[in-house]
Amino acid sequence: MNGASGAAVGELLAIGQQRLGRAGIENARREARLLLAAAMARPWGDLVGEERQPVAADAAVRFDGFVARRAAREPVSRILGHREFWSLDFGLSAATLDPRADSEALIEAVLEAVPSRDASLSILDLGCGSGCLLLALLTEFPQARGIGIDLAPLAAATAGANAEHNRLERRARFQIGDWDSGLTGRFDIIVSNPPYIPTSRIATLEPEVARYDPLLALDGGADGLDAHRQLAQLLPRRLADGGIAVIEHGDEQGPAAQSIYEAAGLVLRKWHADLGGHRRCLVMASDGDKKTVGKGRGTV
Repeated sequence: MNGASGAAVGELLAIGQQRLGRAGIENARREARLLLAAAMARPWGDLVGEERQPVAADAAVRFDGFVARRAAREPVSRILGHREFWSLDFGLSAATLDPRADSEALIEAVLEAVPSRDASLSILDLGCGSGCLLLALLTEFPQARGIGIDLAPLAAATAGANAEHNRLERRARFQIGDWDSGLTGRFDIIVSNPPYIPTSRIATLEPEVARYDPLLALDGGADGLDAHRQLAQLLPRRLADGGIAVIEHGDEQGPAAQSIYEAAGLVLRKWHADLGGHRRCLVMASDGDKKTVGKGRGTV
């Protein structure tokens, strides 16, 4: 691919597909089409059946760069700079995880636990990254307000920009912090996708994760449970009476994580599975006998 003027859509797609296929990319044709559409600033569906359409030289050059980056296993979402999550558009940065569909299980778990969409909730997102969890919940609960905390300044800034992009900045606040340091009050709902990959396993992850997701958001210590231990210590003082905490965990960590939270005085309300049917998150309650959510007084 040399970016010469006059190259056609079909020609570039064929070359891109071949390069991505050699790099071990599944669905190489589809990803090549996504990258070419982005390079041409066109919806990807516009290129279907348009193999003979000429591609401007500058767009062909951009496409060549995009394909080179994807062949190095950089995720398409990072190349394009954004990712869809819960039907919302989220900008990414080097300090944020690339939101994945499995994490939508946390949103589903909250919706199941709090059936009233008009509840005036206070929500806390610990380790907020792009802000996808908090902002998705705010779209579902129009009377709710929330705070997102992240240790990485760039992540907090990215989340704030995403709040503005999705017109939720009036109900969301993002700040830099070490878990709940500097916070006051209690919250009806606490969500978190903490780092939970055992340190020794990070290098064995798919290159898209190991090379491009921030280590701070991945590394859960020797057994992957360090962040869960920290969260278990703070949740009892941050959950309102009847409040719930929905915490993501690794595929095989559920029982160990449950024990950590129960030892801190929380009660398991239920497990929630992801799209693949794997247990993905714990729903922990501050008091197993109280089912009403909506009495938190967190400062938001």
